[in-house]
Amino acid sequence: QLQASGGGLVQAGGSLRLSCQGTGRTLSKGWFRQAPGKEREFVAVISRIGDTNYADSVKGRFTISTDNAKNTVYLQMASLKPEDTAIYYCAAGPTYSTRPRSYASWGQGTLVTVSS
Repeated sequence: QLQASGGGLVQAGGSLRLSCQGTGRTLSKGWFRQAPGKEREFVAVISRIGDTNYADSVKGRFTISTDNAKNTVYLQMASLKPEDTAIYYCAAGPTYSTRPRSYASWGQGTLVTVSS
């Protein structure tokens, strides 16, 4: 069971850190987001050995990391923009993938709102 937290309201240019506990020893842990009226989209993924991949829209601003001792994956978000507003979901799965369908376990989502 994945538990995501850390969302909230922040001004453009600000930062937030999302956490997701309960990821276990899965091969990959990812973050996705879904804005109102849009499909769920890939944000970032990290493999068990630390390989990372980011969506072009967040590259250079977001950082994904893990703390295996705490069974937790993080998403550090900086220089936030209004277009980053969405519900953010964490996911865990057996393949290193940017596709939502590759992930078997999902958190409940945490809302991030960026005001202009």
